Amino acid sequence: MTQTATVDTLRVPDALLHYEVRGHGPLVVLVGAPMDARAFEALADLLAVDHTVLTTDPRGINRSKVDDPDRDSTPELRADDLARLITHVDAGPATVLGSSGGAVSVLALAQAHPELLHTVISHEPPLDQLVEDRERLLAQTDEMIATYLSGDSLGAWRQFMAIANIHMPDEVVEHMFGGERDPQDVADEHFQYAHMLRPTVEWVPDFDALRSAGTRIVVGIGEDSGEELCERTSIALARGLGVEPTRFPGGHIGFAEDPERFAVRLREVLSEG
Repeated sequence: MTQTATVDTLRVPDALLHYEVRGHGPLVVLVGAPMDARAFEALADLLAVDHTVLTTDPRGINRSKVDDPDRDSTPELRADDLARLITHVDAGPATVLGSSGGAVSVLALAQAHPELLHTVISHEPPLDQLVEDRERLLAQTDEMIATYLSGDSLGAWRQFMAIANIHMPDEVVEHMFGGERDPQDVADEHFQYAHMLRPTVEWVPDFDALRSAGTRIVVGIGEDSGEELCERTSIALARGLGVEPTRFPGGHIGFAEDPERFAVRLREVLSEG
């Protein structure tokens, strides 16, 4: 069932954030990076029957415009944006689910503003610094970014998949990232490679701060993620926090691939808190 969303913007330092609010009840915030609010629409609709659900485009992506397009989008900046949005909506304390780069954003939020949060679910954060081959991964990331900025976007995406240990037929990669593409998608892609990816994967959580914050932190891993990089980084995060990882349906973007099953599992996890 599609829920009516209230769409608005919030002016924050250096950006105008697009955000959407659905439903009524306890506040749940769904966060991606570089994924925008569209990726969470189906899950948001399912949760909005008994929750207030906040989604947003991260700064510099799609409808969230930045004043300085050459400024990096760090986890700390995105966490500050989220804190301002949660305060503005004024329906907290919040449960926050972040996936991929958004999972890093919500960890930075938990460090900086634990008072705004009830539960933080960090679903498959790409925290490369937490695994043993960190130096190799970061060197490969720099090579990938250089490939992209040289104009070879398809080559960069092939490198991205290799680093992430995601196996996809080459013709599928070409179909997804080659040929004619929407100009906004291309602009978002450029911002991701040039200003979001490196600050996100090189971020290191403050385990002492997270453990002592009083916020419940759940580390989510997709049941189908196999030996992908984000499974390894998530296991390392859980180990550092002293918690067991929590499995969710699907893979890295299970919330979009099978939102119904994901919503059921998410409700189970929330009921345990």
